[in-house]
Amino acid sequence: MTGSAALFTDRYELTMVDAALLDGTAHRESLFEAFARRLPDGRRYGIVAGTGRMLDLIERFRFEDAELEFLREHGVVRDETLDWLADYRFTGEIWGYHEGEAYFPGSPLVTIQGSFAEAVMLETLVLSILNFDSSVASAAARMVSVALGRPIAEMGSRRTNERSAVAAARSAYIAGFDATSNLEAGRTWGIPTMGTAAHSFTLLHDTEEAAFRAQVEAMGPGTTLLVDTYDIRTGVETAVRVAGTELGAVRIDSGDLPTVAAAVRRQLDELGAVRTRITVTSDLDEHAIAALASAPVDAYGVGTSVVTGSGFPAAGMVYKLVARRGDDGEWVDVAKASTNKLSVGGRKNAARRLDSTRTAREELVFVGDGPEGEDEFAADDQLRPLMVHLMHEGRADAAYTGHAGVEAARAHRDEVMQELPIEAFRLGRGDAVIPTSYR
Repeated sequence: MTGSAALFTDRYELTMVDAALLDGTAHRESLFEAFARRLPDGRRYGIVAGTGRMLDLIERFRFEDAELEFLREHGVVRDETLDWLADYRFTGEIWGYHEGEAYFPGSPLVTIQGSFAEAVMLETLVLSILNFDSSVASAAARMVSVALGRPIAEMGSRRTNERSAVAAARSAYIAGFDATSNLEAGRTWGIPTMGTAAHSFTLLHDTEEAAFRAQVEAMGPGTTLLVDTYDIRTGVETAVRVAGTELGAVRIDSGDLPTVAAAVRRQLDELGAVRTRITVTSDLDEHAIAALASAPVDAYGVGTSVVTGSGFPAAGMVYKLVARRGDDGEWVDVAKASTNKLSVGGRKNAARRLDSTRTAREELVFVGDGPEGEDEFAADDQLRPLMVHLMHEGRADAAYTGHAGVEAARAHRDEVMQELPIEAFRLGRGDAVIPTSYR
């Protein structure tokens, strides 16, 4: 994706800057924090995703001539503020949880330090990325956990907008999905892509057999044939007759999946196609995948549910000012006190307490020195530090961006899942699997 990200924001970010420049407070050093007050209803943990995308877009957050002319034409801010925006560059510091990390209510997921004007400008961009990407990753992680090692492909591009589709594929891959149907996600983020044919390809041909022969000739016998356009039993028989017993896989997209999968497995084995795999799709979510645990299914394809966060399309994160410099140069803790919207002020660091089996038991948020302070808990081998330095003086750490950042996030998520308590993977309703404590 190219171009400026500056207008991916809400108008009030700019009008706040306009007023702050006028009264002289715009340049006060400030600390903003992105966090979730609670998890989506019934979820036991969340997965951080979108960090690498966020860093890329912050580096490209520029007001070029076209953006400035739009603001001028619509009278959004004063001319003096337009001059300031023309030179805008984020030059501050960003710390946060490693992408792919588990999070809980109150976890300081992203901390942004800079002048008020520099940092407040990023609120909408940061939240739009983290709320969507983390919602998708959190849903995808639940699906991966109940798939019991069977591969899952993301195929939800047609159920969201074109840009969200790419972001969703990235988040699902970080959460453990194995591939995506979206080619732009493959190009941009290095995610493996997959896909063969839809029902329309079969309907195009005079017979199902003719469609299967055309596909096998083009893609080889290792392809996946969609066998439920007409009668599934006939489709399986035709698929094996056309491709031979080395047929790669059949895909089932309808019916009572546990029953149908068992019948197809028996039929494939009777036909000698004992190594032919069975892939199922058809509006799957984590509950449907869990219900297929004992069925002879080899792989899943998930669309609508994953790209919509399986019922929670936003993760509920907020972006709040938690500290600012006073006139004496010292940090002043600030916090919102509205009913049901409380926040904890102060510069924070965080660690996760692990027991002797390296199982997570508590999320600890240390209020005081901030993310760049001394790691007072580093000497305790039962505490795992959670915050990493993502951006220094406006430049992103390359380890967290691009293809390498995606692979690092995917690997980190895999490690984190191994330390969560077993209760985290229950699909029934429940609270966060570990508590968050402030010190």
